[in-house]
Amino acid sequence: MQNPIILFSLPRSGSTLLQRILSVDSNISTVAEPWVLLPHIYALRQEGVIAEYSHSWSSQALADLLDRLPRGKQDYLECLAEAMTALYEKLSDEGARYFLDKTPRYALIADDVISMFADGKFIFLWRNPLAVVSSMIETWGDGKWNIYIYKVDLFDGLERLIDVYRANSESTLALQYEALLQSPEQELGRVMHYLGMEPAPGMLDVLPETHLSGIMGDPTGVDKYRSVSTRPMEKWKSTINNPLRRRWCRRYLQWIGRERLAVMGYDLDELLEEMDATRTDWLSLFGDIPRFAWGVFYCLFDAQIIRQKLAGLSDWKRVKRYS
Repeated sequence: MQNPIILFSLPRSGSTLLQRILSVDSNISTVAEPWVLLPHIYALRQEGVIAEYSHSWSSQALADLLDRLPRGKQDYLECLAEAMTALYEKLSDEGARYFLDKTPRYALIADDVISMFADGKFIFLWRNPLAVVSSMIETWGDGKWNIYIYKVDLFDGLERLIDVYRANSESTLALQYEALLQSPEQELGRVMHYLGMEPAPGMLDVLPETHLSGIMGDPTGVDKYRSVSTRPMEKWKSTINNPLRRRWCRRYLQWIGRERLAVMGYDLDELLEEMDATRTDWLSLFGDIPRFAWGVFYCLFDAQIIRQKLAGLSDWKRVKRYS
């Protein structure tokens, strides 16, 4: 039976780098980002899904079904784990001991994922929240303010990750992206010890030749950095660079709070001090003002759903048939 390694993190937290390093070991198979657990876990939830088949009714029917099982939801999760383990096995190389599933949106279902896999290994990867925000802006916004699109990751995802890690800290492993960049051999040793293995020779040396199959995942760091480098640690300072962005980030850090930041290994005062010391770029401020306003509309009215509905109007014959 294939034992899963689940790598929990927010998007833009360095998970692809760690995944590539671990994939060098022949005992660990992986693909870019499966996303496969999300729909099966969300089948249990009343909210968070819009579907043609009426997800609300579907989740009610599933809840009724679970009531008829001896252990309810846990029976469902264990049966799902058997199916997913069989799938991981088919995706793995012959002789592999583990399959590594790295999908950042698993932050939203981390508690159920841990309940699913009794023999799983779970790694929590933290990154400076300011660097995460900056990387989202640079990677997916081409430097333009776009954070409202990722509120589910930055708020719901982070909150759940921290809560689940606190509840399972004795059986899981946590590490910081910055520590991985500064002391890769040491941090890799911690990971491999947790997995019950020794680091394979040259795991860090062959990183340039390591590629992940699959359409999902992050090609950015793969293209820019051919080895483990500390350069990404300071890049956020050139992005969080105007009063609006700093104000938003200050409120975000305060929302996370001193205690939760400490769980991740960061200090609130130090982060605020570093941010306040960044150089101000007034030019980016003028472009941000309308995007901040659009972000309010986007969050209030679920603009993404509205956009999908409007896209469906192109099939006018179908709309007219149902009228």
